Amino acid sequence: MFAAIATVGWGADRLGQSVIPFYILVGMAASEYVFGRLPLAGGDLYIAETEFIAIGAELGIVFLLFFLGLEFNLDRLLARRRQISTAGTIDALINFPVGFAFGWLLFGSVLPAILVAGIVYISSSAIITKSLLDLGWIANDEAEPVLGTLVYEDLLIAVYLAVTTAVVLGGGDIRAAATAVGIGLGFIALLFVGVQFGTPVLERLLDGDTNESVVLRTIGLTVAVAGIALSLGVSEAVAAFFVGMAVSSTTHVTHIEELLEPLRDVFAAVFFFWIGLVTDPLAVAGVAGAIAAAVIVSTPTKLLSGFLGGQTFGLDTRRSTRVALAMTTRGEFSLIIATLAVSGAANGTLPQPVADRISAFAVGYVLVMAVVGTTLMRYSAPFERLAGRLDGTEPQPT
Repeated sequence: MFAAIATVGWGADRLGQSVIPFYILVGMAASEYVFGRLPLAGGDLYIAETEFIAIGAELGIVFLLFFLGLEFNLDRLLARRRQISTAGTIDALINFPVGFAFGWLLFGSVLPAILVAGIVYISSSAIITKSLLDLGWIANDEAEPVLGTLVYEDLLIAVYLAVTTAVVLGGGDIRAAATAVGIGLGFIALLFVGVQFGTPVLERLLDGDTNESVVLRTIGLTVAVAGIALSLGVSEAVAAFFVGMAVSSTTHVTHIEELLEPLRDVFAAVFFFWIGLVTDPLAVAGVAGAIAAAVIVSTPTKLLSGFLGGQTFGLDTRRSTRVALAMTTRGEFSLIIATLAVSGAANGTLPQPVADRISAFAVGYVLVMAVVGTTLMRYSAPFERLAGRLDGTEPQPT
């Protein structure tokens, strides 16, 4: 796995391309669905989805969202709460109904439509954060509306996942759904309080004598909180984000960023590789028409909501265009929703063919939108110039 990732990463660097689509594609090529179907060594010569890879992928999400929190501390979040709530609400009101309508047209049923709505609505915090870091946009003005909208989406999707998980796994039990939502919101509130008042405790906790102790304490805290969140039905990504925000308020933040950056990049690569590894191209091909239709319908809506979100933060046309391009990428949360559909089939809440179709759609849609989104960000200049000409102004973003 690491040899494959390193090889395609080197190739992407030589070609001047984003490494993310390359990681996904090499994972797909190395999987049982592609390489395993070739008559090599009796069809056994492929990379399997081992527990190490699956957990490594989850750690990739955790570390990416932890770093997102480092870039977006609580004071900054509260100072821009009006703009964030406005941009996030615009994003939700435009994209979630579009996803629901699309899901209804595909399946003609409420629960599958709600699952498809979540898949189409939620942008990828992990992939977008990685792209912001790779392109150097993280310190630019356009990063704030992107990160702010992602925070809004992540918090909203935490509630969404709590409700849909309870309904799908509980057979529609409203009381179970309400309990799950209450637990999730209570844990998020507890994290918020920890971010607000836990800085003195974190200062002492992270004040290690060696780099080893700082790294282990930071990872121990982040992964433990993420694991507790997961056991309570809350997204581990949301929990890691809050831990990152808490650490960003300490004097150790710069040192921790330097120490953990290589670890973040390694596990992020495993996460993107894993997306490809669990993707069966034949299953995806069976819903290619639905995927193409979703891409055609949902890309313009994300561009629109992203552009309006940039305008909400007072950005000019070209920087708002960057926000719009960044927000098109879908990723990890869409795949989590897909696994929820599979669990629904096992639980009898969803028919097996419907669950399989939703899962294949989600994987294919994420793969296409990950490539589309990272490519649009990489080659944003023509779109910025076009937007500038249409607006009559052409400021030069750095």
